Amino acid sequence: MTSNDDILRALGRVEGRLTGIEESVALLREDVSDEKVNAHESRSVIHRRLDEQMRQINLLDKVVEISSGVDATLRDEIKALKETVDRNHASTQPALEDWKRIKTLGVGISGIIALAGLTAGATITWASDGAVAWLRHWLKIN
Repeated sequence: MTSNDDILRALGRVEGRLTGIEESVALLREDVSDEKVNAHESRSVIHRRLDEQMRQINLLDKVVEISSGVDATLRDEIKALKETVDRNHASTQPALEDWKRIKTLGVGISGIIALAGLTAGATITWASDGAVAWLRHWLKIN
């Protein structure tokens, strides 16, 4: 049994030469095979690019994971440092309060000493004026 392709080929041959139809089919086959090669190369380029992008995404995921780990570590260290500072502050707070009290007491004592000095100076000045007046009276000098 002959197929349609065989009939068409027989109709297309004239004296053993290829006719326009058969020639066109051969050219189409070449074009299609060229297109297949081009499509294969294009797909391989696309797959290489996709593979590169996947590698970059994986690296980015690792960087984000490492960064979040570092952030968590830093937060834990800051929390530990804050607790240490709070503990140290609580333990030194009584000493600081005592120091403030002693400083206030020292300022008060300095004020009292200054006031006593002024009072003593004023008293000595008043007494010396009185002594000078008494000496002049006793010596009868005007």
